[in-house]
Amino acid sequence: MLFDLRSRGRRRTVQAVYLGLAVLMGGGLILFGVGTGNGFGGLLNGLTGSGSNNQGQVLSQQVRSAEAQVKKSPASAAAWGNLLQAHYQNASSNGFDTATNSYTPAGKRELAQVGSAWQHYVQLTRTPSGNYAILAANAYGVLAQYANEAAAWETATLASPGSVKGFECLAISAYAAGQTRKGDLAAAKAESMVPASTRKQVTGLIDSAKTTPALAQSC
Repeated sequence: MLFDLRSRGRRRTVQAVYLGLAVLMGGGLILFGVGTGNGFGGLLNGLTGSGSNNQGQVLSQQVRSAEAQVKKSPASAAAWGNLLQAHYQNASSNGFDTATNSYTPAGKRELAQVGSAWQHYVQLTRTPSGNYAILAANAYGVLAQYANEAAAWETATLASPGSVKGFECLAISAYAAGQTRKGDLAAAKAESMVPASTRKQVTGLIDSAKTTPALAQSC
């Protein structure tokens, strides 16, 4: 039998077998992360990008690329728009907790960067993108910066004047910011754009924002 150690030759064979097993196990731990239980994978996983954090690395690279583009062309509205979008995607993908249906602190920091990029963007173009305006409005809403949110929704309605949703959210965020006059005008516009059968529903939602500013956070 292999493990009968009375023979000197067999003892050497057993030693060689155990040495080989040790090398294989050690290699598995280092190269593939076998049995480590740390969720990071091994050396080969890190090199091939097959670890669990690969998606986050890709998104972070998008932000870094957009930042490099802004640094290269700081007067480019397109560059700032790309940066705005990259931060928003990063917040949504890596900074949103689906268990609580809310943004994490890291996600909110990304949303703050969305707002910063938006401020640069609107100063560099005469025709702001409605899509970028909506992303900025959503970011400001989550951060409870209602005046900035209302301004972004106002830009969105200029880009898409036929959007009922845009005027609803403009009214809601304006009321949340204490901008009653702007809220009244947007509310009247939204109500005029819907059939009489659904007008009461729209009016009720907008009126609720007058006493519940937090509604603007999920507009």
